[in-house]
Formats: sequence, structure tokens, C-alpha cells
Amino acid sequence: GLDGAGVYNGTSDLQLERMNVYFNEASGNKYVPRAVLVDLEPGTMDAVRAGPFGQLFRPDNFVFGQSGAGNNWAKGHYTEGAELVDQVLDVVRREAEGCDCLQGFQITHSLGGGTGAGMGTLLISKIREEFPDRMMATFSVMPSPKVSDTVVEPYNATLSVHQLVENSDETFCIDNEALYDICMRTLKLNNPSYGDLNHLVSAVMSGITTCLRFPGQLNSDLRKLAVNMVPFPRLHFFMVGFAPLTSRG
Repeated sequence: GLDGAGVYNGTSDLQLERMNVYFNEASGNKYVPRAVLVDLEPGTMDAVRAGPFGQLFRPDNFVFGQSGAGNNWAKGHYTEGAELVDQVLDVVRREAEGCDCLQGFQITHSLGGGTGAGMGTLLISKIREEFPDRMMATFSVMPSPKVSDTVVEPYNATLSVHQLVENSDETFCIDNEALYDICMRTLKLNNPSYGDLNHLVSAVMSGITTCLRFPGQLNSDLRKLAVNMVPFPRLHFFMVGFAPLTSRG
């Protein structure tokens, strides 16, 4: 696979065959992910930059505000987020123009907070306006009262689901409570951290996107996946399953 600098380490041609689905090739055989990272506060971006894969991403693709959304959906959707969204769309547009044949967009966000829920759904509707014929897939983390950050999570989630019903083509529902249960019951972790939960989410996302990232016949793009999975346009909320389950390390 790729190392932290975006250089491919391996001998398999199969790995490289559809590398350009998620990555652009830069000079010196480096691969740069076609990812746009968005938040309304700078802290998380700094954490990504300082992390093991911080050098992988294109620096221009970090878009962040200064104020945060304070777990308030309306701030993300109507005030703070609305001020930042044009800047995000410029970056999205630039990445889209670099594509030979744009399949669609994939958004990862939570539905319990202010930025992922409020601004995430705003971004989805704006992208929908500009690219109406492209697929919109979301990986949406559902909040749970058992493992709650804030008391307003149900409101944020309800407002977001209303947006997703209208503007998303496929939504992979990831349930925080289920992730905790898996970590505690199956993986026997007494005190799961967000890192442990994210490890599970990344395994699931990797599994779902395998058919896009490698050559094959079945569900080879987002639209074919939707054809096989969506009976009616508004019924596009998928429950994910994954086996075998492994913990980090």
C-alpha cells in the first residue's frame, strides 16, 4: 500500500490498476488523495497534519473556519458553515475538474454535532445543485444516547436525516452505540477510545469501497451499487455489516 508520504510500496500491479479512483499521481511517483478535509475549527486539522498521514494530503485541501459550530446544527447549516461553504466548493470544483470521469462524491460525517451534521448536509445540497447528475454517497455516523457527547444530538440528527432523505443517493449508516457494543463485547475492550471506533469504521469503509478500488464485475461504481441496493429513491439508508472483526494492533 501507500506509506505516509504517498509513495507506493509493493509489487502487485493489481493494487495500482485503479489507484486513480481515489488518488491523483503527482511528481516522483507520489499519490495524493482526492480528499477535501473540512471543519469549522482549526484544531482537528492540526491533529490530522501532525498525524502519521499528515503529509499525504494536499495542503490546499484543508479548509477550516475559526469559530467552531458548538454542536449547533443551525450554526453549521445557516451561519458559520454558510460562510465557509463557498471556499469548500472552490476546492471541490478544482478536484472535480481534475477527474476524467467523475462518478460522484463521498462524504464522511457524523449526524450528532454541528459541523458534520449542519455544514455536512449544506455541502451535500450545494454539491447536488452544481453536479445534479453525479452520485452522492455518505458515510453517516448516527448518535446514541448511551454514548453521547452532547444533549442536542437527537435534534442535530433529525435535522440531518431530513436533508439526507432528499439529497443523498446512498447513505451508509454507522451507529455509534453498535460500534461501542462491538468494541466491548466482541473485541473485549473495556474502555474503547474514538481511535478504536474509527478503526472499525475504516475497516467497514474499506470493505464497502473495495469494489470501487479494485478491478471487478460487481458494483464496480457508485451508480451500479445504487441500482442493486436502492428500491425507491428515498429508501437509500444502508445498514453495514462486517466480518471478521479485528481490533487495532
